[in-house]
Amino acid sequence: MRGSGDATALFWNDKEHSYSDLLKLVDAWSDRLPGYNIGEGTVCGFVADYSPQSCALIFALMRAKAVLVPFTSAIEHELPDYARIAGVECLFRFNSDDTWTFDRFDAPVQNELVAAFRKRSVPGLIVFTSGSTGKPKGILQDCERVMRKFVEERPGWRTVLFLLMDHFGGFNTLLSTFAYRGTGVCLLDRSQESVCRAIERSRATLLPTTPTFLNLLIASRCYADFDLSSIQMITYGTEVMPASTLMKVKEIFPNAQIKQTYGLSELGVFRSKSESDDSVWVKIGGAGFETKVVDNILWVRSEANMVGYLNAPSPFDEDGWMCTGDQVEVRGEYMRILGRKSEMINVGGQKVFPTEIETVLLEAENIAEVTVIGIPHPVMGHVVKAKVSVCRPEDPFELAERLRKFCLERMARFKVPIKFEIVSQDELRNARFKKSRSENTKE
Repeated sequence: MRGSGDATALFWNDKEHSYSDLLKLVDAWSDRLPGYNIGEGTVCGFVADYSPQSCALIFALMRAKAVLVPFTSAIEHELPDYARIAGVECLFRFNSDDTWTFDRFDAPVQNELVAAFRKRSVPGLIVFTSGSTGKPKGILQDCERVMRKFVEERPGWRTVLFLLMDHFGGFNTLLSTFAYRGTGVCLLDRSQESVCRAIERSRATLLPTTPTFLNLLIASRCYADFDLSSIQMITYGTEVMPASTLMKVKEIFPNAQIKQTYGLSELGVFRSKSESDDSVWVKIGGAGFETKVVDNILWVRSEANMVGYLNAPSPFDEDGWMCTGDQVEVRGEYMRILGRKSEMINVGGQKVFPTEIETVLLEAENIAEVTVIGIPHPVMGHVVKAKVSVCRPEDPFELAERLRKFCLERMARFKVPIKFEIVSQDELRNARFKKSRSENTKE
C-alpha cells in the first residue's frame, strides 16, 4: 500500500482519496490508539460503514495486534448480545460525516477462546453468523492467517464495497481491494439507485454482491437510468443463484464476466471458477483449500480455518474437515449448489429445494422477487408456500391462480406452492441482501 502513493484508494462521498491520504490516517490512528488504552489483545468493536476513517482504523488495529469486532447499524438491536459474547472492551461509532464517538465498557467478561488467542500476539477478527440454529455464533479468525491468500500479486479493481464489513465476505473484499492496490468504492446506502449511481460516478469495474440484490436491481429497472458500462466483473455468492436471474444479469451487463464465489465465515473465501458466465456450475478450491463430497453434501478444509466459535462447539472433525450443509450435484471438476440441507422441504417424503421453485416463479410475469419456504401440513408433513413481491399491484386471488397454473405447467405437482402471499421486497431479505427464510420449518 505504501508504494501506491497518489493512486486512488477510496472513492467516498464523490471524492477520491489516495493511498497516501489513507496511510496518513492509519498513522494518525496508530498514534491515537494508546490514548484510548487500545493495544495488543484489546477487543475493540466499531459500528461503521466503509469510509476513510473506518478503513484506516481497521489497519491501525491490525497493526496494534488488537482483536477487531466490526458491527453495522443494521444489527443495532443485537449489538449488546454480540458485544457480550465477544467480550468487547471498547466501541467506536462512526457518523455519516466520518467523525466518531468512543465508549469503554466496565470489566467485560472475557471469552476463554479470545483469552487464549491473545498469547499468539497477532491481530484477530470476530464476526457473527446465525448459522442454521438462528442463534448468533461468534467466529474468531486469525487476521495473519486470513491475509496469507493476498500475498501473491494480482490485478487491482475499482471495487464496489457492497458486502457489509461485519460479515466475513465484506472484510475479505476490503483486504483484497487494498492488497492488490485497487480502489474501494464506498456507498451512501445499498439501494439499487445508490449502487448504480456510485458505479457511474466512480467508474467501478467490480461489483461483488448477492443474487437477492441482483433480483431487486432487475425488478427496479433503475440500471437503465445509469451508465454501468465500466463494470467488467460481477461476483455473487452467500446464497444460491436462480438460473433465471443469472440469464437476466447477463443481458443487462453483456460485457461483464459473471463469476460465482464460495466461502464461509469459518473457512474464508475460496478460489472459484464458473463453468461459464451463464452457468451456475462452479469449480471450488485452489491453493490452501480442499473439498470433498460425502452423500451429496459438500465438505471443506482450509488453511484459513477459523480459530473457533466463541459460544458453540467446534464444527471440524479430527482431520480439520467441516461439513458445510450444502447439498450439491457433481459433474467432473464442477459442482452445482442446490441449497442448504436445512432449507430443504420434505413434502410427503419428496425432497424440494426452494431455489428450484424460485427460479421458475421469477420467470412469471409481474414477479419482482420470491422466497419459497416450507410450512407444516397435517397430512403431508410440510407443503410449499411462496412469498412474492410484485412489480405492480395485482389482485391476490388472481395472482395465486395465475402462478399456480404457471407452476403446474413447469414442475411436478408436489412442488407447486399451495399458498401465495404478496409481501414487500424488504420482507424477503435481511440487511445483508440475502433471502430471509425465517418461517422455514426444518425437516
